[in-house]
Amino acid sequence: MVGMYAWLLLLAALFGLSSQEVTDSSCVDPPGSQCNISKNDPGVQKAVLSGIYTFNNQSNDAFLFKTLQIDDAKKQIVKGVKYILEVQISRTVCRKTDNADLKNCHFQSKGKLHQIFRCHFEVWTVPWLKMMKTTFFFCRP
Repeated sequence: MVGMYAWLLLLAALFGLSSQEVTDSSCVDPPGSQCNISKNDPGVQKAVLSGIYTFNNQSNDAFLFKTLQIDDAKKQIVKGVKYILEVQISRTVCRKTDNADLKNCHFQSKGKLHQIFRCHFEVWTVPWLKMMKTTFFFCRP
């Protein structure tokens, strides 16, 4: 019986350590609930990039889009971290065929090619598996 108790304590300690990697002090709500998170959080920035790459890969536009502004960021602990993001994206001057780095792509100037979308991205990440996936997105002009 003591052996079983020791195993349970060990598992509880390990779970506590692994969950500390996923959560931070700004999100103390129970697992499964959404909480606001800083738009500057590194996890948010990576999740936004994942959403942008998914949008660019699935759109028929000849040009790449990149983040103009992050309007809202939330996270939810669900077998990893789910980021729920409201983001404005804008068309750049870089064509998809250029294989350009988004950091080096400037936005289209005001005019015929200038376009902004408001997007909702949901990105799921499992840090201990080094996995990140955009599970849902919706964009509108």
